[in-house]
Amino acid sequence: MTVLATEAALRDCYDMPNDTVQRKIIPRLDQHAKAFIALSPFLTLSTSGPDGADCSPRGDAPGFVHVENDNTLLLPDRRGNNLIDSLRNVVQHPHVGLLFLVPGINETLRVNGTAKVITDPARLEPMTAQGKLPSSALEITVREVFFHCAKAMMRSDLWNPEKHVPRSSFPTLGKVIADQVAGLEVKVVEAVIEEGYRTRLY
Repeated sequence: MTVLATEAALRDCYDMPNDTVQRKIIPRLDQHAKAFIALSPFLTLSTSGPDGADCSPRGDAPGFVHVENDNTLLLPDRRGNNLIDSLRNVVQHPHVGLLFLVPGINETLRVNGTAKVITDPARLEPMTAQGKLPSSALEITVREVFFHCAKAMMRSDLWNPEKHVPRSSFPTLGKVIADQVAGLEVKVVEAVIEEGYRTRLY
């Protein structure tokens, strides 16, 4: 087994990126990035901490991530499982990466920067949803922004409804958790999950 342990060894396996690819990485949110964020109902948030890297989904109505200016985003933290993995990571290691998706568009938007957790009600108020403030938000200072080409989405055919997997092809979350955690009953776990979806989405 060959393990590539240096950047030089890694580069030997790949061509150099062309000039356009390198120059498309910009240090701020331009009009196209802002428009894409306004259309996006879903992103993945990458953080890292003492225990390693973590990636978490974030989603809400399109435009749920607020653009304060060319260099600042506010990402609300809605109610979840209270593990607060991403937030705990950020307070110890502020570097973050975001990948924005828009259903039906194969290109994605990548934003990298640093974050801090804020709880100021005046800044959280514009992100109120269903009458509730988010518990906190990440204030993200943008370092680099660029659009990612469509190849991965094209290969996965993610938005094609004909490729959607029938829900019955995989166990429910309640079944999975009950199998993983000894002493839990499927029906009880599923009831708790469904109640949370109904009453604790925000």
